[in-house]
Amino acid sequence: MAENRFDTGTSIRTPMARARGLGASGGGTEHFWQQRITAVANALLVFPFIIILAMTVGRPYEDAVAIMSHPLAAILSALFVISIAIHMRLGMQIVIEDYVHGKGAKVAALLANTFFVIAVAAASLYAILKIGLSPLL
Repeated sequence: MAENRFDTGTSIRTPMARARGLGASGGGTEHFWQQRITAVANALLVFPFIIILAMTVGRPYEDAVAIMSHPLAAILSALFVISIAIHMRLGMQIVIEDYVHGKGAKVAALLANTFFVIAVAAASLYAILKIGLSPLL
């Protein structure tokens, strides 16, 4: 078996990192898989979400609220919002890490990205819960 002539036998990676198979950032492929899993979830959830929204188009407010307050519609909508929010955060994180070069600016952008996603998801989930629970109030 031929040895790699570029391998000096020393590595800057810790033994634990070598055992886990983690890359330089310490995340390995976890980020990659999270993005792929949320993409599949988005693809599966977008069709029921579009059907639910299409059912509300042109209906009076009370009928639209009745459709959205159905448990299945509310749960599917909430799952869609959560999956989209996670996917959005991961995607923007990649863009920020690749194109924002200053350390302070990168940290600020990553924090802003996370807080923005949390705010959008919280507002969306609040609206879904408010409509979903409206028949009970």
